[in-house]
Amino acid sequence: MDKIFDQARAAAAELVEKSGIKSGDIVVVGCSTSEVIGKKIGTSGTLETAQAIYNGLNSVFGEKGIYIAAQCCEHLNRAIILEGEKAQQLGLERVCVVPHPHAGGSFATAAYHAMKNPVALEEIKADAGIDIGCTLIGMHLKRVAVPLRLENNQIGEAAVSAARTRPKYIGGERAKYE
Repeated sequence: MDKIFDQARAAAAELVEKSGIKSGDIVVVGCSTSEVIGKKIGTSGTLETAQAIYNGLNSVFGEKGIYIAAQCCEHLNRAIILEGEKAQQLGLERVCVVPHPHAGGSFATAAYHAMKNPVALEEIKADAGIDIGCTLIGMHLKRVAVPLRLENNQIGEAAVSAARTRPKYIGGERAKYE
């Protein structure tokens, strides 16, 4: 579990460095702990693995004031678990569900139990994201998502991909951009 913690921490630190996210921003995390331990997604998730990953990510994101939005599995329609204070600040509508390993997934369950005041949301538009084990986080990213190549692209046996977001370009050929 120490290695998984370290890999998650390294991926989070690299995402912060490459994406430019900052305090108050939200990073959506989709995670298949089954994939992390070398099994097929949705078949063998473990809370111990999920807790190591969450703690590794949060050791970076929490220190920087970045909120983790934990994506649930397909059985909860990829709902999001987020700290209640951030959801309230953004005026997001809560839904009534509590994730558990077989409906929500181990990672969302671990996040729910680690957060101070977790709430469930149907959707969110996050500033960046980490996908651990091909869980498809794109539906919860702001437009426009920009893929990031991470050197720390594996946690356990799972592939890790990441993205940041940027504002849409508008205005056509005469426009100038940042």
